[in-house]
Amino acid sequence: MNKQEFLSLLRQELSGLPEEDIEERVAFYEEMIDDRMEEGVTEVEAVRAVGPVREIVSQIVSETPITKLVKERIRPKRQLQAWEIVLLVLGFPLWFPLLIAAFAVLLSVYIVIWSVILSLWAADVSLAASSIGCVVAAVVVLCRGEAASGLLMIGAAAVLAGLSIFLFFGCREATRGAAVLTKKIALGIKSMFLRKEEAK
Repeated sequence: MNKQEFLSLLRQELSGLPEEDIEERVAFYEEMIDDRMEEGVTEVEAVRAVGPVREIVSQIVSETPITKLVKERIRPKRQLQAWEIVLLVLGFPLWFPLLIAAFAVLLSVYIVIWSVILSLWAADVSLAASSIGCVVAAVVVLCRGEAASGLLMIGAAAVLAGLSIFLFFGCREATRGAAVLTKKIALGIKSMFLRKEEAK
């Protein structure tokens, strides 16, 4: 891919951003390619070194505030006609509650995911605290001379500590997975506001 093809594809993929942002990003990558070419790299190698357009667009979208994307998306490209305004107003009792309901369902699913993770962490902390409690109780029971009960409590403490350690790694991975999922959801929502236009 040469420089012009790269810049044209980048401009097309960023078409949902405000025009000044698109021009700024395209100019930035054009300058980056030119700098590499001045260092003696071929045009194709310079474009390849910049990276794939999809990754660049994902990075730009993740850095762009969603409010900017929404403003650009809902800004009318033309004047609405009277019949379109009437349909929007008359349809408001139907489409607005559906929009709110969809948002509420998505938000509740997101909250449930994080609630489960929080519950897992709470269970892990309680296992660790129970293990410490069993050790303390074992010391007290052993001081009273009840060796069998003391050894039983030390065994229980070891089992609880092992379960706590095992659950810790599961909780950590679940938290990482939820964080990655959150990032992908946010990127997906932002990407919905980018309009794809046919290259002219």
